[in-house]
Amino acid sequence: MKKILKITVFCLALLGLIFYIFAYPKLDLISGFSAKSVASGTFLDNRSLTIIESGDNDIPLVDLARNSVNLNEQFAISSVYGIKERKAIYRPGLGATLIDESFDVSKPYLIPRRTLKPNTSIPYPFGAGAPKDSTFGNINYGLLKKTVAQAFDSKGEKRKRTRAVVVLYKDHLIYEQYADGFTKDSRLLGWSMTKSLTGTYFGILQYQAKIDIRKPAPIAAWQNDDRKKITLHNLLQMNSGLEWEEQYDKICDATQMLFQARDMAAVQRDKPLVGKPNSSWNYSSGTTNLLSGILRQQFASHQDYLDFWYNSLLDKIGMHSALVETDMAGNFVGSSYGWATPRDWAKFGLLYLHKGLWNGERLFSEEWAKYVATPTPTSEGRYGAQFWLNAGGKFPDVSRSMFYCSGFQGQMVAIFPEHDLVIVRMGLKEDPGFDFNGLLSGIVKSIQK
Repeated sequence: MKKILKITVFCLALLGLIFYIFAYPKLDLISGFSAKSVASGTFLDNRSLTIIESGDNDIPLVDLARNSVNLNEQFAISSVYGIKERKAIYRPGLGATLIDESFDVSKPYLIPRRTLKPNTSIPYPFGAGAPKDSTFGNINYGLLKKTVAQAFDSKGEKRKRTRAVVVLYKDHLIYEQYADGFTKDSRLLGWSMTKSLTGTYFGILQYQAKIDIRKPAPIAAWQNDDRKKITLHNLLQMNSGLEWEEQYDKICDATQMLFQARDMAAVQRDKPLVGKPNSSWNYSSGTTNLLSGILRQQFASHQDYLDFWYNSLLDKIGMHSALVETDMAGNFVGSSYGWATPRDWAKFGLLYLHKGLWNGERLFSEEWAKYVATPTPTSEGRYGAQFWLNAGGKFPDVSRSMFYCSGFQGQMVAIFPEHDLVIVRMGLKEDPGFDFNGLLSGIVKSIQK
C-alpha cells in the first residue's frame, strides 16, 4: 500500500512538474489574449460574451479561459481555471488595454481629438451617404454573388468562418455580404492589417517633407553599435536584421509583446542584430510597434501624436468607425489593434487604389503607393513595405500586381490596380484553411472585360 502511495505521489509530482515547465508559462498569455479580446469585443462592437467566446476566442488553449465582464466599470477579467488572472480595461477613445498589477487605472489620460462629421450628402465610399444603386454591364452579377456566397458557412458550420465580404469596383460598392450577427456597422479587428495603416503615416509625413525614410532610424540606443545603420526604409520593409521570433503557437517575442509588455514600442528596439540590414527579411510585429514609437517622437506632445493618426488619415477619408488601441505606455499598437467596419476597411484600400488621392486631396505621393508594393529584397516577392504582395504568385489565379493588407485569422484588404477593384474579407479562418485564391479570382472573373 505504501508503495502504491509513493508511486501515486511521484506521478502527481511529475505531472505537476511537466505542467509547470510546459503549460504554466502559457497561462499568462492565454488569459491575457482572452481578457483583451473580451474587453475589445464587448466595448467596441457590443458583442455578447457568448458570441466572443464561441467566435473570437474559439482558439485552441484560448478556449480554456473563463471570462467575466463588468459593464459598469468597463473591464474584463479572464483566467484559466482561476490561475493567472488578467484584466483588460476599456477607455473611450483608446479602446481596450491589457494591464498589469502596477498600472494606475485612476491616472488621467489623453484621448485623440477626432473630427466625427460623416458627410451623408456624398454617397459611400467617398462619403457616408447611401451607396449609389449602380449596375455595370460588364459584371456577371450571378457569378459575383455565387463566389461571395461560397465564402460563407452554411448554418451551423464552422469551416470558412467568414464574417464579411465587401467589393468595390470603379469607386462603387457592387456587392457585400455579412454572416449572421454581423452588419455593415460591425466593428471588426484587422489584426496585422493595422501594420498597413501604421506604415501609411510615414508616407504622409514623407509627402509633407517632415521625414526621410532613407535616413537612419532616430533611435538613441542604437548610435553606439551597428544598429545605427538601420534606416526607416529597412524597418518599413521588415528588413532590418534585428532578432525577432513571431510564431503564435508558442511563447515567442510577438506573444510576449502583445500580452505582457507595458511599452510595445521598446521590445524590438532592445533586440540585437542577427543579420544585415536590407538582406535579412523577417516578419516582425515588434518592428511595426517600434515604428509607432518612432512616429510618437515626431510630435511635440503626446496629444499631437494621438490626433495625427486620425486627422491625417482615418477621419480624413471618413473611416469614422476606425479606432486603434493603445498599450499601457500610450503607444498605438500599430502592429495589431486596429478596428473598423468592413466598409471603412474598404475605404483604406480605395485610398491606395487611387495612389494617395482622396476626393481631390492628396494624402501621400504616387511614389509612395508604388513603394509599398515593391518587393522587399529576400522576401521572394511576398512583402513590400507594411503590405503583402502577390508578386511571388502566392495566389496563382490572381494578378501578380495585386497587393494587400493581411491580418491574423484571415483579415484582408486586397487592392487590384489593373482591375480598379478592392476586395475586403473579414473572418476567423486564414489561408490555407480558407480559399482566398478562389474568392479573389472568382470575383475578378465576374468582372468581364
